[in-house]
Amino acid sequence: MHENRSAPQFLQIGSLLLSGMLCASLQARPASGHPPKSRDDNNSDRSSPFALIYLRSPNDETSETNSPIIPVGTILPVRLNATISSKKSKSGEEVKGRIMQDIPLGPGRKIPAGSKVAGRIVEVVPASSGQEARVALQFDKVILRHQAMAITTNLRAVAGFMAVLDAQTPPIGPSESDVYDWLTTVQIGGDVVYGKGGIVTAADNPNLIVGKEMHGGVLGKVTAKEGTACRGAIDGNDQPQALWVFSTSACGTYGLGHIAIAYAGRTDPDGVIVLTSDRGDLKIAAGAGLLLRVIEASKGNEEK
Repeated sequence: MHENRSAPQFLQIGSLLLSGMLCASLQARPASGHPPKSRDDNNSDRSSPFALIYLRSPNDETSETNSPIIPVGTILPVRLNATISSKKSKSGEEVKGRIMQDIPLGPGRKIPAGSKVAGRIVEVVPASSGQEARVALQFDKVILRHQAMAITTNLRAVAGFMAVLDAQTPPIGPSESDVYDWLTTVQIGGDVVYGKGGIVTAADNPNLIVGKEMHGGVLGKVTAKEGTACRGAIDGNDQPQALWVFSTSACGTYGLGHIAIAYAGRTDPDGVIVLTSDRGDLKIAAGAGLLLRVIEASKGNEEK
């Protein structure tokens, strides 16, 4: 009897079987490569004081393209693109860096990770007998989506390439039962990060929560550091800031030997940062980390 079944009947049966297999496959496949989140997980970032100031909205694309004004006091976590050297850098030479973490600016607005900051070398003094090496520079532009926005920044902290790498590497390797993403790391300056999406505790008080890990960086409120000129919130901007691999209290130089911040650019001439070395030529290798702080910004429309 089967031999006499018509071709249309076979096609109908094959179609039904194929549809059933496809439905079963779609039902069994997870929505993404990550385990499904519970309702509490999905809402956890909204209730945390250190969550992003806003969530992505349909207007984000427009806001980024229109180069929103950056509030005074906003921190820019930057990775240096090229080496700065008192031996090889020249006055007037361009200097660039990459923003390493999404920077929240307010509801529906941000500077996305991957945007650029740019500036120039102002002065170079090589090391010589009786004179310390000196490099003066400034970062005066944020570049995103081919538009440049004029800014004035000062320098809160700078860390060498190895210090940046150490801050991203768990000090204790995982055991067989550990999940690598859940391992703790130590920020530049001592704050402790409890894995991806975890809380951040203060360097000097493990019971004090000062931030939260967010998408490869940290959001936290910067604090003043006793005995230094580093301040907490300025101009009323007390929002959590994008700190990348730095602590909320990070201030000064880290992992850079005899290099010091002689002038941070907070006062006249505003935005001019002076770095010095008291032993030989000054060199800050590409990959170093900077915490710049915006002290003035304007909405720019200069095409790049």
